[in-house]
Amino acid sequence: MLFVHCPSCAFDDTKVIDSRMSEEGSAIRRRRNCSQCGYRFTTYERLEEQPLFVLKRGGSKQPFDRAKLMSGIQAAVKGRPVDDLAIMEMAERIEDKLRLQGGDVTSSQVGHSVLEQLREIDEVAYMRFASVYKNFDDAADFKRELALLEKHSSASRA
Repeated sequence: MLFVHCPSCAFDDTKVIDSRMSEEGSAIRRRRNCSQCGYRFTTYERLEEQPLFVLKRGGSKQPFDRAKLMSGIQAAVKGRPVDDLAIMEMAERIEDKLRLQGGDVTSSQVGHSVLEQLREIDEVAYMRFASVYKNFDDAADFKRELALLEKHSSASRA
């Protein structure tokens, strides 16, 4: 049995008098009452997220950084009709997908996830990101990627 100590008198017998979902379902807010002194206080119960690490091509391992992900997406969509909210939602979807895979992820998995999202939102941004991510050397690389993009677009319309 879990005991929560009263912050006023440190007594270890408190009762939950109300529980509610909070923070869009990611936490439970509990109102408690101390059996000894009657002090009322609030506690929050949250799921502890496991750290997510990215394995880089060179073999190093870095903590996942959503800000870095968003920066890369922002560079790709610069000057395009994509708002900040769409970028933030895209980054959240990518992070959620990567966390569901479990364990560490590779930088390749991160890059492919970004490409999947950009393909659906803005084809120009997709090509910009692909040119950097896939390290395009010449116009033939752009032509090949454009052919893949057109193939995907026509398949999704059918």
